Amino acid sequence: ARMGRTLVELYYDVISPYSWLAFEVLCRYRHIWNIDLRFRPAFLGGIMEQTGNKPPAMLPKRGEYMLKDMKRMAKYYQVPVHVSADDFKRIMGTSSLTAMRFITAMDMTNPQYLEPLSREFWMRFWSQHEDISQPENILAVARQAGLSAELSQKALEMISSPPVKDRLKETTAEALKHGAFGMPAVVAHYDGEPHLFFGSDRLELLGSVIGE
Repeated sequence: ARMGRTLVELYYDVISPYSWLAFEVLCRYRHIWNIDLRFRPAFLGGIMEQTGNKPPAMLPKRGEYMLKDMKRMAKYYQVPVHVSADDFKRIMGTSSLTAMRFITAMDMTNPQYLEPLSREFWMRFWSQHEDISQPENILAVARQAGLSAELSQKALEMISSPPVKDRLKETTAEALKHGAFGMPAVVAHYDGEPHLFFGSDRLELLGSVIGE
């Protein structure tokens, strides 16, 4: 981290709409706060499994609330998340593993594309309601994010390689080590220790803890 800047890590998965909100808000605040923002693509499925967590919408009342909450949050933060009751089924039927491996491969080879690529995955899944699990869809997302066909193809070939699989596992394990049980997990390294904040609605608390 640059002198006197607080390192803030965002552990996220593009299947998580709340991760999108945290991502966009932190992207805005990194120009205002004295922070070094680091994107850490991880696998939500792995975190849920390791901690025994269940998708919140499995509790019907919570699902109803989340629908309203998401609409209010999207409007408040001006992020084009469009949710309907069907989206909970859509999440259950979609694995983000391939997408997160693709994003990880890009982080390892061309990290400058990490931000636009991640944003484009959220746009596609949460704004346009399109698939993000198949190779052709992943390539379309990459193209939208401004990646050349050559770079995208290379990253796609890397997703089944041990280095990429291991890197995603390691990042997910790091999130767990910090105490994550879901996403987004925001970790601020301040005063010599990591501080975990869960969700996209604790960012003013994060600011307060790091003196912003």
